[in-house]
Parts: sequence; structure tokens; C-alpha cells
Amino acid sequence: MAIFLYSIVAAVVLIYLPFLVVGYARARVGYDTSAPRAMFDKLPPYAQRATWAHQNSFEGFMIFSAAALMAYVTKVNSTIAVYAAIAYLVARLLYSVFYILNIPLLRSLMFAIGSLSYATLFYFSIIQVSS
Repeated sequence: MAIFLYSIVAAVVLIYLPFLVVGYARARVGYDTSAPRAMFDKLPPYAQRATWAHQNSFEGFMIFSAAALMAYVTKVNSTIAVYAAIAYLVARLLYSVFYILNIPLLRSLMFAIGSLSYATLFYFSIIQVSS
């Protein structure tokens, strides 16, 4: 199912959405091209959280992309798996929003939903190979 490949592409885009907030904040405080990482302490708290959301998105993407590729390669044909891939994307979008807005409980819930989503893809891939 091509939806798994499309979800990987969408997940790549989601990695960079929080970085737009970081870019905005960097522009406001005066971007220093000679030391961009040194600017972190000068950023407002929301932009620092956006940086962390951006970094965490890379970590989550690695696991999700492996799960989605497994589902694609093993030809998982399950509505639940498709919903899991979509749920991951929605959860990661909201994860970044809640991280930037500093709402830890909802951020953690979105992290859990994202984790359950790729666990579901792994599960269905293993079931597909086993049958």
C-alpha cells in the first residue's frame, strides 16, 4: 500500500515544521550565521521548546520510517495499519504543537499515541510475514 510510503514523506515534512518557529525566533533575536548553535540560550522559551521538538522528530522518524517501510515491504493490507500510519502523523503534528505551547501532559499523550502507532505497524508486519 502506497499510503505507507506517503506517510514517510509526510513525516519528513513534520520534522521541519517546528524549525519554522525556531527560524522565526532566530530572526527576531538577530541570527548569527557564525555561531547558530550558540544562539540557543538567547532564544525565547517557546523557540527552545521548538528546537527540542524538532530534534525529537528526527528520533521518532527513524522508528516510524522503519515500521512504515516494513509494512510496505511485507504488503500489509489492513485498515488498522493505515489508520496507525495516519494516527502517527497527526500525533507528531500535535506533539510539536503541544511541546511549543508547553503543555506536557498532552505532549506526552501524543508521544504515546505515536509510539503505539509504529508498534502497530511493526505488529502487522510481523503477522503478515508469519502467515
